[in-house]
Amino acid sequence: MAGVEYDDVWKQFSAQADDAAAVRGLSLDIADRELLVLLGPSGCGKTTALRMLAGLEEPDRGDIRIDGKSVVGLEPKDRDVALVFQSYALYPHLSAQENIRYPLKVRRLSRAEQDRKVTRVAEMLGIGHLLPRRPAQLSGGEQQRVALARAIVREPRVFLMDEPLSNLDAKLRVHTRTELKTLQRELGTTMVFVTHDQAEAMSLANRIAVLSTGELQQVGTPDEVYDYPSNVFVAEFIGSPPMNLLKGTRDGGDVVIGSGWRLAAPTGGRPQGTSGSDGHVTIGLRPEGIEIVSGGHPAEVVAVEPFGSEVIIDVRVGDEALKVRAAPDVRPGAGTTVGLRADPAAVRLFDASTGLAIR
Repeated sequence: MAGVEYDDVWKQFSAQADDAAAVRGLSLDIADRELLVLLGPSGCGKTTALRMLAGLEEPDRGDIRIDGKSVVGLEPKDRDVALVFQSYALYPHLSAQENIRYPLKVRRLSRAEQDRKVTRVAEMLGIGHLLPRRPAQLSGGEQQRVALARAIVREPRVFLMDEPLSNLDAKLRVHTRTELKTLQRELGTTMVFVTHDQAEAMSLANRIAVLSTGELQQVGTPDEVYDYPSNVFVAEFIGSPPMNLLKGTRDGGDVVIGSGWRLAAPTGGRPQGTSGSDGHVTIGLRPEGIEIVSGGHPAEVVAVEPFGSEVIIDVRVGDEALKVRAAPDVRPGAGTTVGLRADPAAVRLFDASTGLAIR
């Protein structure tokens, strides 16, 4: 297996100089045996970054290395990577067994060796009984496993996954996430996984690389990007519901939301920016960092969204709208007034002009 390095990688598809590049100066180190997720909205450059690693696109500038050696200019077949697509890309006229076998035939392994490897990976993924069937006879989840088996049987240095779970239903997607994480750990291989689904990223990744408009926004463990977002984009993109972002000002050791809700400013954390000279800041609060309590700061209830295991309560504090995560039995009526208390440890501050995290 091997680590992967992106070194100041750029890619622009349009010839117009004023058009934004699809990938802008991407520098990223992926450790050997790590499962790294490239996360971001559609058009952020994550799939382009993956395709450049696979050799399906070449960077305009910069270098991409696998195991310390540059792969720029190498054909995809010479990079020793395996790519699983969102569409699975199975050959419809071949059985599952022959689809899995195909990379081994290309390598001209003996028939006995091909059979041994196909049987082993089919048992690993629990699809031995599906081997005689063609793709049209398989469900989406079964096709996904066959596509995974075809990648695994090659025993590549790096696995590349381009939103492979997007076509599965919600229940199967959750189940397959667990299988994939377990499989990656058992194989001990490096995996780069592309998704726009932040829940998928949080549950799968050793580390997450968040991209927006072609630029890397933050790299860290799931806990790091959730608890300490580097800017307002990451704060809003990670979490469901996302972090509440409220306009406020500094006042000594406190921050004050426009309506007069006073919160203690955080003193720890990871400083990255500074508040403006006028003291204006953006205050970040996760929905679970706010409690409904008697005697708290008054807020008007706008709506209540029950989700079985929890309730999301939409409230308004002055001109600011925010969401509060509460226990399932907390059901204030719309139009009523409740008291809010924020956990001081949950308060995050961002520069009001640049959006960079202050703490």
